[in-house]
Amino acid sequence: MERVDVVIVGAGPTGLTAARTLTAVGRSVVVLEARDRVGGRTWTDRIDGQMFEIGGQWISPDQTAILDLVDELGLSTFPRHRDGDRVFLAPDGTRTVYSGDAFPVPERRQSEMDRLIGILDDLAARIGAERPWDAEDAKELDSISFHHWLREQSADELACENIGMFVAGGMLTKPDTAFSTLQAVLMAASAGSFSNLVDDHFILDRRVIGGMQQVSELMAADLGDTVVRLNSPVRTIDWSGDPVVVSTDDAQFAGTDVIVAVPPNLYSRITYVPHLPRLQQVFHQHQSMGLVIKVHATYPRPFWRDAGLSGTGFGVGHLVQEVYDNTNHGEEQGTLVGFISDVNADAMWALDEEDRKRTILEAIADFLGPEALDPIVFHLSDFGAEEWTRGAYATSYDLGGLHRWGRYQNDPVGPIRFASSDIAGRGYQHVDGAVRIGRATAETILSSGHRSD
Repeated sequence: MERVDVVIVGAGPTGLTAARTLTAVGRSVVVLEARDRVGGRTWTDRIDGQMFEIGGQWISPDQTAILDLVDELGLSTFPRHRDGDRVFLAPDGTRTVYSGDAFPVPERRQSEMDRLIGILDDLAARIGAERPWDAEDAKELDSISFHHWLREQSADELACENIGMFVAGGMLTKPDTAFSTLQAVLMAASAGSFSNLVDDHFILDRRVIGGMQQVSELMAADLGDTVVRLNSPVRTIDWSGDPVVVSTDDAQFAGTDVIVAVPPNLYSRITYVPHLPRLQQVFHQHQSMGLVIKVHATYPRPFWRDAGLSGTGFGVGHLVQEVYDNTNHGEEQGTLVGFISDVNADAMWALDEEDRKRTILEAIADFLGPEALDPIVFHLSDFGAEEWTRGAYATSYDLGGLHRWGRYQNDPVGPIRFASSDIAGRGYQHVDGAVRIGRATAETILSSGHRSD
């Protein structure tokens, strides 16, 4: 049995940041990762010779934790291509090419959308991202779905649909009837405001040259193979005594503290001895992943730019809700990325491979024309089928869960601490939040003074 100060479960940005923080001051750690790679929900891979960011990739200007880490690791970023006109697909299929940020909708509808954004900005500013459950109206906002709350605020159905898609399809990847208004406000507050959340220039600002997974790969390389153990799914955490004993299929590790740095939907994959207290047993069941297909399509050149288009498109109720130019830094070929969320993703996975590809490319062609039908490389990210993820982008509470249990989600259970971007405040759901909560969890352990003999 190996003895260390801290055993960390999960080698994504959270677990590796925690390990880096601890080892920097001389603490011994081991990081146990079930997959054959580091990075968690950040994953850069080559498909048929083309580099795709299979997982999380973008950084917004306010995400200073990840920006600082990228700089510290010697990496660089580049801005997303956004020059040119955009395309908007109305629910009736009407295609409009437009410039500027505002959707090409009637002035009265845009005014109504601006009013709803203003209300949500005020809620996000008042409630914040750190302790939304403490708001005086938290229970009220958590007891009504975002869908129904929007329609209480406005009689303009299309304005409600346009606003709702930014959280439902765009972030939580669940129908807007499945999560509360308080959960939507948390999503907005974690981005600084709802205005930031609906501004793709802001929220999808920059990418890491060479891919976001490099952040985890470089941290893991600094830690070394003796610290980061791949293909090591944790089966049991025995916290019945001191030290706590963490077991994989072929090894045991003893430590004073354990950090479980995986998303909440995977907590139950581990057997705890003794079992977790009733509170955790219950509320962990009310945090679930959404579902999204990230579509990657590469072409010999970014043909949309020839037509004066940026590659950005939005379609409320369309199969592909969003599409963006995702061309890699320095490449001549052009790459598009699109997103298919929740029930639409279900429908696509029900098709055979050929029909699925054809249907998705036809949906992209609705935005950018028939040349989109013939990519030289095509790939669909499928984190929902990944054994050690089981969904995307992150977990959220079901209706009523956030105000009831959110205050307990970061509480330790004996020597066990839970940490991931799913339960971060600032940076919730983003790599920035993963870095922040990884560092904060490590600092909490350091401040406790616990140490292995």
